Amino acid sequence: MSEFVLEQQNEAAAPQPKPKEMIRRLVWKICIATLILMAIGSATRVMNAGLACPDWPLCYGQLVPAKQMNLQVFLEWFHRLDAALIGVSAIALVGLCWWHRRALPTWLPWASTFALFLIVFQGILGGLTVTELLRFDIVTAHLGTALLFFATLLIVGTALTPYQGTGNVGKLPWLGLAASILVYLQSLLGALVGSRWALHQCLGTSQLCTVMYSHIFGLVPPTVATLAVVLISWQRPALHPALRRLANMAGGLLLIQILLGIATFRLRLQVEPLTVSHQAVGAALLGTLVAFTVLALRDWVASRETNIYPVTVTITTNTQVNGSHS
Repeated sequence: MSEFVLEQQNEAAAPQPKPKEMIRRLVWKICIATLILMAIGSATRVMNAGLACPDWPLCYGQLVPAKQMNLQVFLEWFHRLDAALIGVSAIALVGLCWWHRRALPTWLPWASTFALFLIVFQGILGGLTVTELLRFDIVTAHLGTALLFFATLLIVGTALTPYQGTGNVGKLPWLGLAASILVYLQSLLGALVGSRWALHQCLGTSQLCTVMYSHIFGLVPPTVATLAVVLISWQRPALHPALRRLANMAGGLLLIQILLGIATFRLRLQVEPLTVSHQAVGAALLGTLVAFTVLALRDWVASRETNIYPVTVTITTNTQVNGSHS
């Protein structure tokens, strides 16, 4: 009994995590949940489970449709459950950021509010995908908003992560930004191909081939930009190890993504795990490039501030010297 009391006292006496650290951990947890949510959403689409629950937001008018439960219903139901948990977490994030705003960067409460807006809009689009019977433009916007929400969380989490740059990034921040934007646009093209079943349409009836080939040939710009990030990172020996690891990770994910894309095309989307993996790896690649870009920008800004400071000191010193001679 005494040991239990001492343990409670030690826990009470232990320093509590600072608001910034607590919020950073919450953001990363929501990031992981969002990545899982997008993978489940992809599985829901390729398994033709998007309308497995005919109503919204409930499923067959129930919170848990036990009688109707099968694989397709479970995928759609669990997809909604994960989305609801992320929504509640986003509300908690906004509340914490505004409550502790005096101890946090001024941009953080506004960034969390923007993330909440995105997840609310995402929920509305999720409802419309059901009520509008999987209309392709709504399905595409649904994924695009999810990726934007995911990227916003990654920007916040990476900006809150402790980091001390080396001042040797050069143009890598802008290359990383370009690669992130291009991968995002390519992901939207992929969502359009999937929502319109363009591969099946093109190979079966020679329709929507333009949509399919736009995604295939659209692979070139993001591939070139990502490879540029990787190669230039290799050429900078003084680059921060975290940036080097992220660049190598981006290169590896790019290779896996290309191989998965070729496999899904060859197998005509008949192997569902490959299609789901293709979507998940694409989101992971985007997230890696976003994290790389944020850290590289922090490095670049810090190096500029360091270079400006000595000039200011020199000017001040010279002014004082000239004043003393006069």
